Amino acid sequence: MAEVLEPKKEKKVAKHSKELHMKWFETMYRIRRFEEKGLFAYSQQKIRGFFHVYIGQEAIGAALASALRPTDNVLTGYRQHGVALARGLSSKSCMAELYGKSTGNVKGKGGSMHFFSKEHHYYGGNGIVGAQIPIGTGIALAEQYKGTDNITVCMFGDGAARQGALHESFNMAMTWKLPVLYICENNHYAMGTSVKRTSNVQDLWKLGLAYDMPSEPVDGMNPESVYDAFMKAAEHIRAGKGPYYLEIKTYRYRGHSVSDPATYRTKEELEDYKEQDPVKVTELTIVSNGIATEAEVTKIKEAIDLEIEDAMKFADESDYPLGSELYDDNYMQKDYPFIMD
Repeated sequence: MAEVLEPKKEKKVAKHSKELHMKWFETMYRIRRFEEKGLFAYSQQKIRGFFHVYIGQEAIGAALASALRPTDNVLTGYRQHGVALARGLSSKSCMAELYGKSTGNVKGKGGSMHFFSKEHHYYGGNGIVGAQIPIGTGIALAEQYKGTDNITVCMFGDGAARQGALHESFNMAMTWKLPVLYICENNHYAMGTSVKRTSNVQDLWKLGLAYDMPSEPVDGMNPESVYDAFMKAAEHIRAGKGPYYLEIKTYRYRGHSVSDPATYRTKEELEDYKEQDPVKVTELTIVSNGIATEAEVTKIKEAIDLEIEDAMKFADESDYPLGSELYDDNYMQKDYPFIMD
C-alpha cells in the first residue's frame, strides 16, 4: 500500500514564493488538461499509434519548468508530452504533433513519442528505451567542451534503469565530471512489471553510488520537494563538480500506454496514490495556506481550459504534411555510393 501524504490543514508560512507555487500549479494543470484532452482525441481516432500520458507525474514537470534555465538541455523517453509542455513548447504545436499535422513541433513526423525543439533545448522524446541516457551524456560533454555552465537533464524511467548504457554513461560522466543531471522517474512499473520483480536493488538511487555519484531519492508527488532537489543538484553541477543522480518516486494513474488496462496493480494501490494527486494537493495547499485565493486559482484553470480547447481546434484545422516532404529534414550524405538520384 502506498504511504499517503495528507496535506496539512493548518495555515503555515510558505517556504517558497507565491510566484513559484502558482507556476507549479499552472504547469501541472496544463499538463493534466492536455493529457486528458489527448486521451479524448485518441478515443475519436484523431490521434493514433502509441500514446503514453504523464497523468500523475506532473510535479516533476512543474519543478523542471521553474528550476532550469532556458539554455539548459532536456531529454526524456516516450512518456514525454508533459515534459515538453513544461519545457515551454506550445500546447498548439504539441497537440498538432499528436494529430500528425504539419504544424506540429516536428511537422507531424514524430507523433506522440518524438517531440523535439532546438529553440527550447528539448531533444526528445526518445522511443528506444534508455536511448536518451548516452545521448544526454554526449550533450553534456559538448557543453563542457564549449565551456558553458549549462546543465543537461537526462530523464528516464525505472525500466530504462536496467539498460547497460546507463552504467557506461554513469562511469563516463563521473570520470570526466560532466555537467549532467540524471533523473529516474520511478513510477514503479516498467510497462507492467514492478521494480521488485526486475532488480535486487529496489532503491534505484543507490545505482549511482557505485560510481561515487551524488545520489538521492525524492518525493515525486510534491513539486516543492522536486524543485528543492533540482536546485541542489543544479548548484552542484554548475560548480563544476560533475554529475548528480535523483530517483524521483512518482506514480502514473493510467496504464503504460492507452491500450494497457493496468490489471497488474490493485484498485486500492491506485486509490492510495490518488490521495496524493499533485495537482489537487497543490491547489489545496495554495488556497488553504493563503498563498493565493480560490478565485486566482480558478482564473488560471479557466485560461488553461481555453488554451487546450484552442490547441485542439488548431490541430483539427491544420493540414497533414505533404507526401513530397517525406524525405525533408532527414540526414542524408549525398555522396554516399548507394544514394540514388
